[in-house]
Order: sequence, then structure tokens, then C-alpha cells
Amino acid sequence: MQIPDPPKDLWIIGSLPPAERSWIYLCVVGSRRITSYGREVCERIISGLRGYPIIIVSGFALGIDIAAHKAAMNAGLRTIAFPGSGLSGAAIYPKNNAHLINKIADAGGCLLSEFEPDFQATMWSFPQRNRLMAGMARATMVIEAAERSGTLITANLALEYNRDLLAIPGPIFTPGFAGTNRLIRQGAIVVTCPEDVLEALGFERPNDEEKRKMALSDLSPEEKAVAEILHEPLPRDEIIRRLNWNISRANIILSAMEIKEIIKEEMGMICLR
Repeated sequence: MQIPDPPKDLWIIGSLPPAERSWIYLCVVGSRRITSYGREVCERIISGLRGYPIIIVSGFALGIDIAAHKAAMNAGLRTIAFPGSGLSGAAIYPKNNAHLINKIADAGGCLLSEFEPDFQATMWSFPQRNRLMAGMARATMVIEAAERSGTLITANLALEYNRDLLAIPGPIFTPGFAGTNRLIRQGAIVVTCPEDVLEALGFERPNDEEKRKMALSDLSPEEKAVAEILHEPLPRDEIIRRLNWNISRANIILSAMEIKEIIKEEMGMICLR
């Protein structure tokens, strides 16, 4: 972490990624008042990074931060959280995210804080921790931010530290995206798909076959069987017929795949995400 004012101490829950592998850290930030558009973008972009040595860094706050941590774990990626508080059970903020602490640690990630374990979050502690998030990451991606969003503090720090800044374009009539749209006007890298992120982080853009293999790499045998026949959208009945499964078993597997966002069903047709 190369920044002008590094922390004197860091407390940790969980473990840092093994040093023998070259990891790339991506900071993901955005509004606490997350929209359905912002949530879907966050989940789809991060899920598309599955299988790459990428670690998602965020601030453990409500909204985009927690969506990013969850999306990372769902995609099999490690994630690092920087709360604006100490890490003790009495101090951790926000309290309603405390149930994720063990999940993040069990998934190979960690929570980090420069604040004493019992330090209670304050108005200034959140901007202060933002420098650690921006400083640790190769790039910072802003999902959604209003014109005066605190998220823009992290974006400005990323630029100050000579890191790449990525931004998701949003609806021009929605105030919650005025900040991200302004970042794009000022030169931030536009992100509309996972491949844009991979390219910004120095990876070659995968072709369609590589993307398909990556998506299938960690599926169960039943899930792979479904994915293998979805070269094109198919109705549920046709999937069941081709796989020769009973209806109950098929519906359980398809429902699980939809929850894990491997597939989606629209207008009676099922396709891979």
C-alpha cells in the first residue's frame, strides 16, 4: 500500500491473500442508497470476473459496498472490507452487516481497520479509511454516485495516488448518477461489461469460448449439464426434456442456478447470464 500517509497499525479479522500469488485489487464503491440498476450492475460486473486473481476491496457500508462484498463471494473471489470503525463486536459498523464478518473470513478474505478495536465510527472516520481502499487497489470502480456523494472522495484519492478510475454510466435524468457521469466526462474509464474491467486491469479480453469455459469451471455436474445445452435460450420444458430429468429435480436445480445468477428466465425462455 503506497500512499503518502500509511496507517501506523492495522487490525485484521480473517487472513490476507497468500503472497505466493500475484493478486490484483479492485476497489468498488458507490452510493449507500443503492438502486436496483446499481445493484444489478454491481453483481453482473463482479460475477464476470470469476476465475481471475482479482480481490474486491470495499468499505463494508450499506448499499454498493455490501453488494460488492456479496457479489465477490458469490463469484468465488476474495474480498477485503475496510469498515469506518474498529473491528470489535461492540464497535463494528453497521451492525446489521456483522453477520458477514465470518462469511468474508471463511471465503479467504478479511476485514481491516487502522482504528482501535473498540473505536466507534464517526463522520470523519469514513473519509479517512477511504484512502486505504484507494491506496490498496490497482483501480477504483465507481458504480453509482450523486454529484456530492462521499464516494467521490475515494475516486479523487485514486486519481491522487495515480490509480486508474473506472465509472459506470447511468441514466442522465437520475440524480444518483450525476457524479459517475461527471467522472466519465472528466476522463474516467467507461465500464459497461466485465471485459472492460479486465482490460483496465491488464488482462486480455476473453473471447466468447473463453468466457463460456470460465463460467462453467466451478459448476456442479447438474449445473454444467444445464449450461451445456443453453447455446441459445430454451423454454423450461425443453430443457427438462433434453436432460431427461423429472420435473421436481429439474425445477430445484434451475431455481438454484437462478438464485446464483448463472441463468435467468425472461418471457418463458431460460438463458445463461
